[in-house]
Amino acid sequence: MAQIEDLLEGRSPLTTEQIHRLHELTADWQMLSDLSFADLILWVPLRKDSKSWPTGHIAVAHIRPTTAATVFAHDVIGDEISWGAKGRIDAALSNGEIIRDSEPELVGELMIKEETIPVSLDGQVIAVISRHRNAELMRSPSRLELNYREIAHNLYRMVAEGTFPYPDAISVFDPLPRVGDGLIRLDVNGVISYASPNARSAFSRLGWGNELESYSLGEVAESLSKARQEAHEEGLRSSLSGKALRRVECENSAGTIDLLVMPLIQGNDRIGAIVLLHNITEVRRRDRELVTKDATIREIHHRVKNNLQTVSALLRLQSRRIDDPRASAALAEAVRRIGSIAMVHETLSGSSEETVAFDDVLDRLVSNARELSPRVNAITIEREGRVGTLEPRLATPLALVVTELIHNALEHGLAAQGDSLRIVVERTQTECSIRIYDNGIGLPVDFTLESSANLGLQIVRTLTENELGGELTLEGALEGTSALVIFPL
Repeated sequence: MAQIEDLLEGRSPLTTEQIHRLHELTADWQMLSDLSFADLILWVPLRKDSKSWPTGHIAVAHIRPTTAATVFAHDVIGDEISWGAKGRIDAALSNGEIIRDSEPELVGELMIKEETIPVSLDGQVIAVISRHRNAELMRSPSRLELNYREIAHNLYRMVAEGTFPYPDAISVFDPLPRVGDGLIRLDVNGVISYASPNARSAFSRLGWGNELESYSLGEVAESLSKARQEAHEEGLRSSLSGKALRRVECENSAGTIDLLVMPLIQGNDRIGAIVLLHNITEVRRRDRELVTKDATIREIHHRVKNNLQTVSALLRLQSRRIDDPRASAALAEAVRRIGSIAMVHETLSGSSEETVAFDDVLDRLVSNARELSPRVNAITIEREGRVGTLEPRLATPLALVVTELIHNALEHGLAAQGDSLRIVVERTQTECSIRIYDNGIGLPVDFTLESSANLGLQIVRTLTENELGGELTLEGALEGTSALVIFPL
C-alpha cells in the first residue's frame, strides 16, 4: 500500500511536520471510525504551493469501522477528485469548519450520509476527513450508539481545532485499546456518566457489584486495586480523573484491566473524558508464565553449568592420581572441552534472551587458551570481527570447535616456533565464518583432514558438519596454518 508521502510527492506543499501529523491521525482514527459507525477517508488538497488554490483532492487513507458494516466495498486510497466535485470537502477545507446535517445520498444500494471535518495544525487546515455512514442505521439509535456519536462529535471537533490527536500519543500509547473492548464516559469531575456493557463486565470480573454510573472512576479503581499503599491510591485516583492523557492498570487477584484515559477538550476548556479499557487478565497471566518459564530456563542453564564444573573438578582430581602422562593429558583435554560447554551455559544463565552473545564466550575461550599455553608470554593473540548472537544449538558446538582449533594451534603449530595467532570473524545475514591463523611450523606435507588421527580435529570436523551444518578447511605451509570454519545461520 502506498504511503502518504508517496501519494503526495510533487503534488502537495505539505511539510514534514504536517505529514507527520497525518500519520498521527491515521494511527488513532480506528477509534473515530468505530465511535461514529462510519467509514473515514482522509483527503489532502492538491496544489503547487501553499498559496495556490487547490485543483482537487487525493484520498491518502481509508479506515472501516469494526462496529458497523462498511459502505465502501473497495479501498479508495489514491482516488482523486477535482475541485467542485465534492462541495462539502471543499467547504471544510476553505472554512475550517465541520460540515454536517447533509441530506443522505444514494451510493449503490445504500443511502449514505456524508459529513466532513477539517484537520488542523497550528491554525492551518492541512486535510479533510469525510465520514460516510448508512443513514438507515441512524433512525432508532440505542443508548450506546447515542453516547458513541456524542463522543465522536467531541473528538471530531478536537480534530478541527487541532487538539486531537494528542501530542506524542503514538509513541506512548500504541496500540490503543479498541472501542469494542469497553468504553467509559466521564464528566468534568471524573464521575462516570456512561459505561458500555463490556466495560461493566470488565469491572464486574474484578469484583465490582454495583452499577458504574454516578461513581467516580478513580474511587472505583481504588477500591478494587490490590495495592493498598496510600501514595499509590492517590496516584490511581489522579490518573483516572480525566484531567490528562494517562494509561493505567487496575489489578487485583481476580484480574487486570488496562485503561486509557483521554480528556475531551472544547476550545480551552476540558469538558470531560473518555476511557477505553481492555480486560487483559489472560495477557498478564501469560506474561507471568513467560517470566516464570524464562527464570526456570536460566536456572536450568545455571545448574547445568555447575554440574559441568563439578565433572571438570572430578576429572582434574582423577588426572592427578594417574601416572600415565598420556592418560593425564587426555583427561586434561576432556576438562578443557567440558569447560567450553560450561561457558555457553553460564552465558545463557545470566541472560534474559534465548540467544548467546558469542563474542563474550570467544573472549573467554581465548583467555583460557592463553593461560594454558606453555609459551603464554611469547605469543600474541589478535581477534578481528564479531560473531554477534547465536542460538544455543549453534553456540555450544561452535564453542567446542573454536576451543579445539585454538588449542591445536597453540599446542602444535606454535609449540616450537612462531609468535602470532589471529582469529578473523566474518558474518553476513546468511552465514558466519571463523578463520584461525598461526605462523608456526605448518602442516606436514602429506597431511589430509580425512586421514588425520588427531582426536581434536576429528571432533571439530564432526561438530562442524553434523551440528553446525558447515564446512571445515585446513591449509598449511612452511609459514603456518589456517583453519577455516564456515556455517549457515
